[in-house]
Amino acid sequence: MTGSDIPSSFRLAYVPGVTPTKWVRVWRERLPHTSLELVQATAAEAPGLLAGGGADAGLVRLPVDRGVLSAIPLYTETTVVVIPKDHVATAAEEVSLAELSDEIVLHPLDDLLDWETLPGRPAVERPATTADAIELVAAGVGVLLVPQSLARLHHRKDLTYRPVPGAPESRVALSWPEAEVTPDLVEEFIGIVRGRTVNSTRGRAATPPRPAKDKAKDKAKRGGAGGGSGARQKPAAGRKPQGGGRAGGQSGKRGKPRGR
Repeated sequence: MTGSDIPSSFRLAYVPGVTPTKWVRVWRERLPHTSLELVQATAAEAPGLLAGGGADAGLVRLPVDRGVLSAIPLYTETTVVVIPKDHVATAAEEVSLAELSDEIVLHPLDDLLDWETLPGRPAVERPATTADAIELVAAGVGVLLVPQSLARLHHRKDLTYRPVPGAPESRVALSWPEAEVTPDLVEEFIGIVRGRTVNSTRGRAATPPRPAKDKAKDKAKRGGAGGGSGARQKPAAGRKPQGGGRAGGQSGKRGKPRGR
C-alpha cells in the first residue's frame, strides 16, 4: 500500500458505550497521513450505515447479518442494574436476577440485551430510549439493566450500578462490509485492535527499507578476511598483510606458516 494507493481518510463508526480512543491514537501514530473520521451511530443504525457505505468499518454490537457484514468479536460486556444510590441493593457487591423479582424493571425500546423473559415486573409502558429510562430510574420509577459501558455513559451522581450474574450480555465487534478482499485500511485497523505491532501487522504496507547498520554488516562480510573479493581489510598494527609476503616473516613473533 504505497503512494496513490493509500486512501486519504478512513471512516470508523462506533456505537454508544464503545470508546475507540486508544485505537484512534495508535492509528494516528502509524498512519499520520491518513485521517480517521469518527462517525457516531446508534446500535440499531450502525449495521445499515456500514452496509450502505456510510463508514469503512465500525465498532458495533452483535449480532449483525453475516451475509452482509464481516465481524470480529472483540469483547463481551458485563450486564449491570442501574439503581438509585439509596437503594437497598447497594449493600451488596452484585445483584441476582431473583432479587429483582419485586422490582419494576424498565425495558427501553433500544434495549441491547437478548431477553427470553425480562426479570421483575414490567413498567406501564416502555421508555423510548436508554437515556429516558435512566431518568425514570433517577425518579424512582424502576430499575434498568444495561451493558456496563452504558451505565458509565449515562452516569449520574444520584445513581449507581451493580453487576447481575446470569443476565444476557452484549458483545462488541469490529465490523465492515463483506467483500472478497478486505480493504487495506480495514486490515490496518484489525491489526491495531488486535494489538499487533507495526512489524507484525497483516496490512499491505510496503516493505520498509533495511537499516544502514545491516547494510554495513553485509559489506563487511563481502570484504571477508584475508583479501577476498570486495574491500580489503586494513592490517592490524605491528603485523604484515597476509597473503602477499613470505610465510613466517620475522616481525617480532614468528608468524604461523600459511598455505599448507
